Amino acid sequence: MRRRQPGASRRQAAPWGFLAPAIVLFVLFLALPIAYAVYLSFRTEKVSGLGLGSGSRTEVWNGFANYAASLADPEFLASVGRVGLYGVIVVPTMLGLALLFALLLDSRRSRATKFSRIAIFLPYAVPAVISSLLWGFLYLPGVSPFYYVFERLGWDVPSLFSSNLVIFAVANIAVWGGVGFNMVVIYTSLRAIPSELYEAAELDGCTQVGMAWRIKIPIVIPSIIMTFVFSMIATLQVFAEPTTLKPLSNTISSTWTPLMKVYRDAFIRGDLYSAAATSVIIALATFVLSFGFLRLVQSRAFGQEK
Repeated sequence: MRRRQPGASRRQAAPWGFLAPAIVLFVLFLALPIAYAVYLSFRTEKVSGLGLGSGSRTEVWNGFANYAASLADPEFLASVGRVGLYGVIVVPTMLGLALLFALLLDSRRSRATKFSRIAIFLPYAVPAVISSLLWGFLYLPGVSPFYYVFERLGWDVPSLFSSNLVIFAVANIAVWGGVGFNMVVIYTSLRAIPSELYEAAELDGCTQVGMAWRIKIPIVIPSIIMTFVFSMIATLQVFAEPTTLKPLSNTISSTWTPLMKVYRDAFIRGDLYSAAATSVIIALATFVLSFGFLRLVQSRAFGQEK
């Protein structure tokens, strides 16, 4: 028989010792809450009599009724439509600006690149609640310096908190805060491109615009795809910006986004079961859209290689 070397079992157990804290945190603060939310989504509360006294309210099995009610809820469907329009505005604008800034900073003619990187990235470091408050006061006609200047110039500028423009007001905050992160991801990929490719392109007479279009952008496509997926997930889970702006405007309802509806149902109405079902639907939609998009891109990439 082959003898096990002394200390072999200890060496095999060492990685698990390092992983144990992360595993415990994952189970306690992610796996168990998700499992409990799924459990609650199949339950409901049955009220007997007047609903007073102990035992008058009991938790019972409800099947998929909570899911059916959420999918048929006009407020939920309207919030999904708003988030879809919000994503159409935010994601292309944010990624387009991030790519543009990354290409400009990677250009050999760029100046003060360190300062520019910090200046563009800095809004991402500002918490969403604080940035929403700052922009919210800039949107208010009574206190905004911009509206004061517009009034002095005689310009009649509509309020960004109006029902037609409030979605652009919220989108602007997300773009302002998200461009920096996406720019850093794309810029890091650009810096990893071998300089020999640029030298060969210059020998062929390629301009800076040509190098950006034919060399840089095709190489950083994987980074752009990754930032697109991150942006899509953030769009589906938008919550902080409209919730912070809600007290400043009567055009943002408590169900303006799907997550705001989840919060309203769970903590204002006390309907944890409906909120759990809606949150599971949002999680499944995020999973399906993210991995579905990645699979689509992967299948097309392999199809082109073949």
